[in-house]
Amino acid sequence: MNRFVSLAFMSMLSASAFAAAPAAPAAPKFAIVNSSTEALIDNATAVGIWNAQLTPKAAKLHPVKKTGYISEVNGGFDANKTCVVVARAMTSPLKGKTFTYEAKNVAVAFGSQAGATAEQCSALAKAKLTEAVQSIVATVENAQ
Repeated sequence: MNRFVSLAFMSMLSASAFAAAPAAPAAPKFAIVNSSTEALIDNATAVGIWNAQLTPKAAKLHPVKKTGYISEVNGGFDANKTCVVVARAMTSPLKGKTFTYEAKNVAVAFGSQAGATAEQCSALAKAKLTEAVQSIVATVENAQ
């Protein structure tokens, strides 16, 4: 009987130790603005691309209260049904919660696809924004 009580007591102790363990720090909340053509990429997708790429290292080197991230994706179809896309990603200083739109780092990615459907054109837009964002993140994280 004592052995059972001891195991139960040890089990409660270990459970309370886990409960008392400090929580992992919350992920930084980055200021992100998207000004893209909705037919190519929606706001949630563009913000998701940024959030998937930005890291705590970026927040440490460029504090989230001082640096914002902006994306713009434009384009569409030309007369020959070729999808043409330009994606731009940039950093911008923040003043409070306001973006100053004084681009500090800018990356641009271009793409085209002949005979694309609307879905393929949207996929190209996502791929090009991802390229531009990866370039910005690499620049931000490697800046000292």
